[in-house]
Amino acid sequence: MRVHHLNCGTMRPLGGRLLDGRGGFLHRAELVCHCLLVETGNELVLVDTGMGSPSVERPGEWLGDQFVRLTGVRTSLAETAAEQVRRLDHTIEDVRHVVLTHLDLDHAGGLVDFPHATVHVYAEELRALRSPRDAAERNRYRAVQFAHDPRWSSYADVGEKWFGFDAVRGLKGLPPEILLVPLAGHTRGHAGVAVDTGAGWQLHAGDAYFFRGELDPSRPHCPPGLAFFETRVQTVAELRVENQRRLRELARDTDVTVFSAHDAVELRRITAAAQGN
Repeated sequence: MRVHHLNCGTMRPLGGRLLDGRGGFLHRAELVCHCLLVETGNELVLVDTGMGSPSVERPGEWLGDQFVRLTGVRTSLAETAAEQVRRLDHTIEDVRHVVLTHLDLDHAGGLVDFPHATVHVYAEELRALRSPRDAAERNRYRAVQFAHDPRWSSYADVGEKWFGFDAVRGLKGLPPEILLVPLAGHTRGHAGVAVDTGAGWQLHAGDAYFFRGELDPSRPHCPPGLAFFETRVQTVAELRVENQRRLRELARDTDVTVFSAHDAVELRRITAAAQGN
C-alpha cells in the first residue's frame, strides 16, 4: 500500500515563533494542511482534503473572511488535492473514498472536488455539523462546503483495541490496513486515521495536536501563540488533553509514525524520509 504525503493548503499567519517555533516574532509562521493519498490497488483513498479548489478563486466565500485574514492563507491550484491527484497520473474519479479526521473548513473544504467519493466520518462529527450544540460549534463548520450533499458513511465509536487505543475500527469498502481511531477533543467527533503501509503503521492525528513538541515524552511543549489557539478551538478540553497523552505514549513506546495536520516540519521530515527510501 503506497502512501503519498501532500500539502493541500499553506497558511502564513503573523506571529512567527509564537506559532511555529521558528524565526523572529515578525516573520510569518508556516502551517500546512497535511493530507494523505493512499493507493490501495485499483482505487485511491484520500485522508483529509485540505481547503479545496473553490478556496483559490473565492477564498472569502469558501473559507470565511476572518479565517483568511487571521491565517494568511496562501491558496493555489497546485496545492489542491484534486490537482495533486492529477499530477500523480490519476483521475479524480480514481478517488473512491475520502476519510476525514473532522469537518473543519481546512480539512473538508476539498470534498466538493470529489463529489462521487464515499466520505467516511464519525457519526458524532456528522451530528455536530447537522445539530450544533452551541454557537462555537455552529460557526466552525462552513455550510457552503457541504452544499453538494456528500455521500456520507458514518460510524459509531466502537471497535477493537489498537496499540492501547479503544474502539478502533475498519471502514466499509476499505481494506483492513486503514483504521479510524477515536481522538475526540478538538471536535467532539474528531478521529485519527491509521494506515498500515506494509513497512509500518502511520497515524494521521489530525488536529489532536498542533505542534511536534507536544509529543515530546519528557517535556511536552508548544509555542505559546499556537497553544492559545489550540485551547480556543477545542470542544472537549479533558478529552483533548487525555488523547495527547496517549499519543505521546504511542510515539514513545511503538514504531507507529505519528503526525499532525498542520506542522510543516513534520511533513517535510516524512516526505524526505520517503524520498530517501
